[in-house]
Amino acid sequence: MSQTTSINSTRSIFITGAAAGIGRAIAERFAKAGWFIGAYDVDEAGVMALRAQLGAHRCHAGRLDVSNPDDWARQLEAFFKAADGRLDVLVNNAGVAVTSYFEEAELIRHHRLIDINLKGVVNGCHLALPYLRRTPQSRVVNLCSASALYGQPMLSTYSATKAAVRSFTEALDIEWQRFDIRVVDVLPLFVNTAMVANDVSKMKTVQTLGVRLSADDIAASIWRLAQGAPGSLPVHTPVGMQTKLFYLLSKLSPDWMNRLVTARMAGH
Repeated sequence: MSQTTSINSTRSIFITGAAAGIGRAIAERFAKAGWFIGAYDVDEAGVMALRAQLGAHRCHAGRLDVSNPDDWARQLEAFFKAADGRLDVLVNNAGVAVTSYFEEAELIRHHRLIDINLKGVVNGCHLALPYLRRTPQSRVVNLCSASALYGQPMLSTYSATKAAVRSFTEALDIEWQRFDIRVVDVLPLFVNTAMVANDVSKMKTVQTLGVRLSADDIAASIWRLAQGAPGSLPVHTPVGMQTKLFYLLSKLSPDWMNRLVTARMAGH
């Protein structure tokens, strides 16, 4: 693919997991600012409804299973054409959780979580690179989690994938500086979404700390990362005061203290 850069002035954003929750909030936030939106999800009906809401001329939408490289290739190509040759921001938002003691969930569920939460991010970055390189000062925003700071009981595999995404982000941000592409992540604690309400809410940690963040809070953080000068962007952005506190403590406290705090909050 040629590395000729786009001259189209309308900025564009490609969002996975856009049918609901954080992904939908991101799409709505950027659409208000006049960006061209790419909304993708396994819930095709959900993203097509979002497209109708935002306007077909301002949004391209379709089904995307992030664990499937062929889906990525097809939707990225279609999006890039619809966006007149721009991919300013890729948001790897799609994710699932397994909320149980590790041995109580079937192994296939753990494997599927890894396929979506980690392999999905790897797939997206690898296949989007040619398009990102053709857009000046493009960037990737990966949805990480405060669970990446210390592994969370009843979220063992989820925490592992988010810790991997955090390390992947750090490495790729250094590698891709030669392409003038920033790779960053956001680390929220619990967000008021269907995933938290339906699954994660049964965790003792959620009952202890509460759910203090909204999907709009995450969208606002990603908006700031999309607008900031590339050289000024932090690699990691903890979202919310609770997360910022845990982020600071994880750096300053010894491992035994982080383990103790995590165990106590989880009721262990």
